[in-house]
Amino acid sequence: MIFQDPQASLNGRMKIKDIIAEGIDVHNLASSSEERDKMVDNLLNQVGLNKDHSSRYPHEFSGGQSQRIGIARALAVDPEFIIADEPISALDVSIQAQVVNLMQELQRDKELTYLFIAHDLSMVKYISDRIAVMHWGKILELGPAEEIYNNPIHDYTKSLISAIPTPDPEIERSRKIEVYDPTAELDGQEREMREVRSGHYVLCTESEFLDYKNA
Repeated sequence: MIFQDPQASLNGRMKIKDIIAEGIDVHNLASSSEERDKMVDNLLNQVGLNKDHSSRYPHEFSGGQSQRIGIARALAVDPEFIIADEPISALDVSIQAQVVNLMQELQRDKELTYLFIAHDLSMVKYISDRIAVMHWGKILELGPAEEIYNNPIHDYTKSLISAIPTPDPEIERSRKIEVYDPTAELDGQEREMREVRSGHYVLCTESEFLDYKNA
């Protein structure tokens, strides 16, 4: 797992090599201390750091470097699936792109699957193949990233998409934000995920489903 706050997720009393090697130690993935150190050095290299960093402590690193250490720790057990809990929200905007690009490179090289949790829909679209939109602990809409972004169905998704700012001042001046009314979720009717379009699901009643299909 990759945590939201890179500084808070690293034990300040442990050296970086010991933080990264926690999973290696727990699962007995190294047969000797030499192999353990070699694995840590390789992980540091994969995330853009060097082996000299292994003997330092967390407070000696910037936020972006700390998150790279967190990513290295997550990779230590050679996972197929990683939960990334808002991994860039605590970082400067200039560093966010670097971390996301690193995650994409690792995804391609290691064939990883991410559960990428975030509030920034533009960044979610950039990194995701599929998007699930949640509200009050429930998934309201699920589908391919391009489909969700360009053809949202649920009113909550539409409101989120409409709130995304654009760098074009002309478009920004005319942008209208759709305000979501959540009372529809409190009407007591039973809703379930239904496939409105191919691979595109929405939490809705039968009557809402027909409306979505015919829209």
